[in-house]
Amino acid sequence: MKLFGSSGIRGTFGEKITTQLANEVGLAVGTVYDSVVIGWDTRTTSELISKALAAGLMSAGARVGIAGMTSTPTLANETKNFAAGLMITASHNPAPDNGIKFWNPDGSSFGSQQMEELEDILANKKFAHVSWDKVGRCFEIVDAVEKHMQSIESKMGKLSGKVVIDCGNGATTNISPYLLRRMGCEVITINSHPDGTFPGRGSEPTTENTRLLAECVKSSGAMLGIAHDGDGDRTLAVDEKGRFLNGDLLLPILAKLEGKTSIVVPLNVSMGVDTYLKGVDVIRCKVGDVYVAEKMKEVGADFGGEESGTWIFPENSFCPDGVFAAAKLVQIAMERPLSEYLDELPKFDIMRKRIDFGTRDKVEVMKEIRPLMEAWSPLDISDMDGLYAKFQDGWILMRPSGTEPKLKIVIEGENEARANELMAMAMAAVEKVLG
Repeated sequence: MKLFGSSGIRGTFGEKITTQLANEVGLAVGTVYDSVVIGWDTRTTSELISKALAAGLMSAGARVGIAGMTSTPTLANETKNFAAGLMITASHNPAPDNGIKFWNPDGSSFGSQQMEELEDILANKKFAHVSWDKVGRCFEIVDAVEKHMQSIESKMGKLSGKVVIDCGNGATTNISPYLLRRMGCEVITINSHPDGTFPGRGSEPTTENTRLLAECVKSSGAMLGIAHDGDGDRTLAVDEKGRFLNGDLLLPILAKLEGKTSIVVPLNVSMGVDTYLKGVDVIRCKVGDVYVAEKMKEVGADFGGEESGTWIFPENSFCPDGVFAAAKLVQIAMERPLSEYLDELPKFDIMRKRIDFGTRDKVEVMKEIRPLMEAWSPLDISDMDGLYAKFQDGWILMRPSGTEPKLKIVIEGENEARANELMAMAMAAVEKVLG
């Protein structure tokens, strides 16, 4: 049994994600943790799943707080008052999907050992059902959003300037625009009404999906555009010229400003980070914010981030907080235009592909790919997360997705020609193994 991916449990509602599963997850979590807070994003199935989760938790005797529709970082912030937090969301996945993310009081995702413990309880049905007189109680939390806003205000102070925010019809609709206005910004909103079908642009901020945001930034004369994903743990940006800053571009900027001695990034982050940062130790880990947070705590890093748009500021929380990141980006743009940072970044070529595994076993596929990688004579091959081949002028990463049955291929070359060459090598290996 393997339920957990790199971001909790996630899948299509009615298939992998069911109310029965949610009830059993609640029982498993309640078996270990005596107080739990639940929140959910705008997806149409989220509130339904919350009822099943709460029933399971109470059946195990846990005290249950209901934070309602709220962003993931808001839920993580509220978890400091509980033994654990459960966020019902599929993050940036399409509307039919849903899932559950698991949070600790310090804002970090459940670590590997915690996930393995829950997997064991679920697989072997080792639930702690309690008697009628020990059933847990459920209560509503009405101020989770307000407390999250106050926490950010206390760390950031006042802001100013015109900002455009695209909430993607997701869970930040009830916090980011209100927070930035309260902190002093003039705010224009796009897709700022909650809608779990994500009619505005889909739940994931991409170059294509943020074209309206870019146009609005340019036409309004705003200094910055901010784009959230469905649950608010990711934040990407558009500069004042209307250029989209994906995670590969935004990460080195944030890392340079936040990294004093060390930062943590996954294997799939551009080598441009190493080039751009001087005197800062760049530590790499497995892909996934849970692994970034684990490594940050282990080494005491100043900052952590992923190319997906999740940013961890330890002075705030070990949860990727897209709302805090939005305020941080405004603060940065107040001091210096984002376009100036963008123009000085080193230029490397990154390419990504996703290949369906079909019916093949992921472990066997990776075993067959490794000798093909070795034939390329790379400087090094790491199996920290999938297979990572390092060359003098680039790298190839092939890893199974933690949330879907696909092989993720990421390559980077020092120029376009080398990037194309590396991708051709990777695809030839995949075609030989998968056909």
